[in-house]
Amino acid sequence: MKKWKVYAFWILLCEAVGALAGWLAKDGIRAYQAGPKPVLSPPGAVFGIVWGLLYLLMGYAGGRVTLRPADTARNRGLNLLVVQLAVNFCWPLLFFNMKSYAFALLWLLFLLGLVFWMVLEFSRTDKKAAWSQVPYLLWLCFAVVLNDLALRL
Repeated sequence: MKKWKVYAFWILLCEAVGALAGWLAKDGIRAYQAGPKPVLSPPGAVFGIVWGLLYLLMGYAGGRVTLRPADTARNRGLNLLVVQLAVNFCWPLLFFNMKSYAFALLWLLFLLGLVFWMVLEFSRTDKKAAWSQVPYLLWLCFAVVLNDLALRL
C-alpha cells in the first residue's frame, strides 16, 4: 500500500471520530459555553482548532507506526490508538451532553493513562510518532484541570 494512503486512512479516521463526537455533543457544548466556565477555560474556538490539530497528529502517528515492521510493540501501539480514540470519543458526550463532570473526570484520567501507554508503545516502534503525541498528553493534562474546575463550579 502506498504511504500516502496509510497516512490518509489514519488521519481521516481520527478526524472523523473527533468530528462525529463534536457533532453529537454540539448542543451540550453550546449550553456549556453559555454558562459559567472555569477561569482558565479558553474561548470556544480554541478547542476546535486544538482538537483538529491533535487528531491530525494522532493520524500522523498512526500512519508512521503502521509503516514500521510488524512486531508486538507496533501492534499494541496501534491497538491502543484505536482504544484511546474510542475512549476519547465518549468524553465530550459524558461531559457536555450528560453533564456528568465527576464521571467525565475519571474517564479523562483513564484516557490520559491510555494515551501515556500508547506513547510508550509508539516509542518502541517510532520515536517521531511518540513525540508527536506529547501535545496531546499536555492538552489532556490541561483538560483534567478544566474538568476538575468545572466540577467545582
